[in-house]
Amino acid sequence: MRIIGGEHRSRKLKSPPDTAAARPMPAMVKEALFTLLRGHYDDAGVLDLFAGSGAIGLEAVSRGARECVFVEKERASARVIGENIAELGVGDRCRVISGDALGASIVASAPRPLHLVFMDPPYALMETEIGRQRVFAQASRLIRLLDDDGFLVLRTPWPMILADKTTPSLKIDDAEGPETHAYGTTAIHLYAKAGVPHADERAPVDYVEDEAE
Repeated sequence: MRIIGGEHRSRKLKSPPDTAAARPMPAMVKEALFTLLRGHYDDAGVLDLFAGSGAIGLEAVSRGARECVFVEKERASARVIGENIAELGVGDRCRVISGDALGASIVASAPRPLHLVFMDPPYALMETEIGRQRVFAQASRLIRLLDDDGFLVLRTPWPMILADKTTPSLKIDDAEGPETHAYGTTAIHLYAKAGVPHADERAPVDYVEDEAE
């Protein structure tokens, strides 16, 4: 894994151990995501949940984010995030929390002002009703903290078809969206705070078919 843009472009990152439940975002999807968010990471407060190696948050920091808080439950992965932060020399802009990304205390720990939230929950969590509701409840709380032009980004499997062959709603309370971009078997969904005119006039839509596989 490498940083793909910004100040630390091409710098290699350590990966969590094989025993960790990590699922790195493919480089092509990460590049597409940061292209979608261009201009939104400059001087931004960022929250990276289910952070894994920290690659997404560190990409934002490399591209100019002011502050990033990483939350990772697996202790081995949290240590790797700390090592990656130290290797890049960005400890003054980063903080690692070893804990539950869906816990109530995370809301209080988020940067202020908060501009970008990345959520990459385990796919198994998104495929159960209880798990999805926990993720959406936390997302709704964080959406309320976003500044007026901020975004929450959720990664899910694609297509989202459950064991009973139904397709769940991906709507989040107090949020506009999702604007969905699918890449093979993964998708990223962008949400904005409801009822706020956004500077880039992006209107979240139901689904966008991207060419990348």
